[in-house]
Amino acid sequence: MQRYRTKIGGKPRSTPRSAVVTNPYNGSPVGEVGLGGDAEIEAAIASSLEAFATTRRTPTHERVRVLEAVSRALDSRAPELADLICRESGKPITSARAEVARAVTTFALAAAEARNLGGELLPIDQQPGQEGRLCVYRRVPRGPVSAIAPFNFPLNLVAHKVAPALAVGASIVLKPPQQAPLTAHVLSDIVDAAGAPPGAFNVVHCPPEVGERLVTDERMKVLSFTGSDALGWRLKALAGKKQVILELGGNAPCVVDEGVPLDELMPRLVDAAWTNAGQVCIKAQRLFVHRAVHEAFVERFVRATEAVHVGDPLDPRTLVGPLIEPKHVERVLAWVAEAESQGARRLCGGRVEGQLVWPIVLDGTTSAMRVRSREVFGPVTVIEAADDFDHALALANEGEYGLQAGVFTPRVDHALRAYEVLDYGGVLVNEVPSFRVDNYPYGGVRDSGFGREGVRFAMQEMTEPKTLILRA
Repeated sequence: MQRYRTKIGGKPRSTPRSAVVTNPYNGSPVGEVGLGGDAEIEAAIASSLEAFATTRRTPTHERVRVLEAVSRALDSRAPELADLICRESGKPITSARAEVARAVTTFALAAAEARNLGGELLPIDQQPGQEGRLCVYRRVPRGPVSAIAPFNFPLNLVAHKVAPALAVGASIVLKPPQQAPLTAHVLSDIVDAAGAPPGAFNVVHCPPEVGERLVTDERMKVLSFTGSDALGWRLKALAGKKQVILELGGNAPCVVDEGVPLDELMPRLVDAAWTNAGQVCIKAQRLFVHRAVHEAFVERFVRATEAVHVGDPLDPRTLVGPLIEPKHVERVLAWVAEAESQGARRLCGGRVEGQLVWPIVLDGTTSAMRVRSREVFGPVTVIEAADDFDHALALANEGEYGLQAGVFTPRVDHALRAYEVLDYGGVLVNEVPSFRVDNYPYGGVRDSGFGREGVRFAMQEMTEPKTLILRA
């Protein structure tokens, strides 16, 4: 069993306590990791402050060199990293490999964006007497970044915090996912080996109450959090004067208009609903289907769902692996039972073995049921008929979330109407809501978040304009 130690200032640090990370599929030990306390968090913050004096002045070419080296190292170690992601988080190996490939791209994008991080020359001779002055601004890092990341993408969602920070010249302290912290420790080794200044990237695995220091400490100037909406908004209230980036929960709808070729759509939509046991914030959770094709759609979707492979995440055939913790099995089943007691119908699924739950499809739901109104973050999807396209859009806008929505339609006017009407950070036409590429502005409205990720957009959040007025 591999042992991972806390990394502060580029050096391993012994801790009085440690924790064993186990495989959520079979309970086998994956690794032992140092468990930090108040002393480790204080040391990490102090190290980050010291490093920031260096990182903020690191020249562009050096930041680019480090980011490109990290990208190459991730690529060269892809099989090892995918295996670790699979074993510590239960993510199916095919999805884990795709995640590593995305992280390679995320650091490469950050290197490219670092070359273009600049500013603007502004004409300020707007009134008589203001001539003879030059006004320029450039973007500078706000300060050290606090980062808190979730278990479901233990590499790439960490990369979406680390890569932009390094690109702008900010130091960063990461609290990795509680259930799956090992991949982040490997990434810290890779960043250090790439030549980042000591303390540029510190990792402290610690209990939530200890990690909260990263939110409340005024010396840290940016908070980047990915996780549940309830926790995210609470942390924002505690963050004080920090710049805050929240990537929170989703309850992604998918609208299916009449005239859509269902057989072509089905493989993508099944994948969007069930990949990683639905533990994806933009999984297809609510399907609103035009009544004209509803019956045919349900028949195809249920049949395809029943054929999904559930089991060992190391098996390349597996689409649905384990839920991350037993308590989430209990929660998902309780929400389904609650919906059924209120009139919903289960069309398939529900078998349970350990932390495996076979995908559950429901219809007859209402907006009052948690399986439809809240983020289920598990293998449950609801399908409901819509009277027409506008009715489907209205159903999709129900609730408090607004991360991404998918719309399938053969009509351009419907596509444009969906973009105008749907209250979401992203509207994807003829694409599933779980689609994401790492360079576009990604984030939500309403309860789904605050600010935007996507490498260039996270860099903007982590920097601020600094103005120079030069008079001849």
